Amino acid sequence: MPIIAVRELRKSYGHLEVLKGINLEIEAGEVVAIIGKSGSGKSTFLRCINGLETISDGTVEVAGEYLDYNEAQLRKLRLKVGMIFQQFNLFPHLSAGRNVMLAQKVVRGTRASEAEAIARQMLAKVGLAEKFEAMPGELSGGQQQRVAIARALAMHPVALLCDEITSALDPELVSEVLAVVKGLAKTGMTLAMVTHEMRFAREVCNRVAFMHQGKVHEIGPPEEIFANPQTPELRQFLGAA
Repeated sequence: MPIIAVRELRKSYGHLEVLKGINLEIEAGEVVAIIGKSGSGKSTFLRCINGLETISDGTVEVAGEYLDYNEAQLRKLRLKVGMIFQQFNLFPHLSAGRNVMLAQKVVRGTRASEAEAIARQMLAKVGLAEKFEAMPGELSGGQQQRVAIARALAMHPVALLCDEITSALDPELVSEVLAVVKGLAKTGMTLAMVTHEMRFAREVCNRVAFMHQGKVHEIGPPEEIFANPQTPELRQFLGAA
């Protein structure tokens, strides 16, 4: 059974239909890259999976449970599926370690001592063991994004949704964040990633989904998507990417 199953997903804002009947299943341990031009619906799609946007039609199933968008269920969903955004969204007045502890304590009710132990473990996992007491303003953008990843991992999710997590970074910092994600993929973490990093998609992902005008236009293994695009839209996108 897939960890995430999306069937005939539609999302409209008034008369504007942004997602137009998306079908996609993601298996446990699979890494799926979602590529496409700006405005194709990629970020909206991830936000629907995590309940940040209510869907207009269709179904979203996560870990065997259908999403119906009531508040209690959304809280449960966000314990299962972590989301990492372009912006780091760290609390500037809290240290890196306290940022990683906070959701555990507030959402899970984890005791402070246990939350601290988990925070230290997850910061070590993203290569920031020595930064527990560092304030966000003392960290580079790449380090802040790694703290955000540690914060998501501390909730022990079954899957991570990553929305252009390197787009706000200077080019020299991109590789350190992608190296962390690559390490997570090797451990069997289920990942759905909206990304413009085509080399990463080629080397790390099991499948690549190309979105165009609110639909999954093509999907397949990276070697097929990149070497043998089936449609002019994908050929044009890859030529410009």
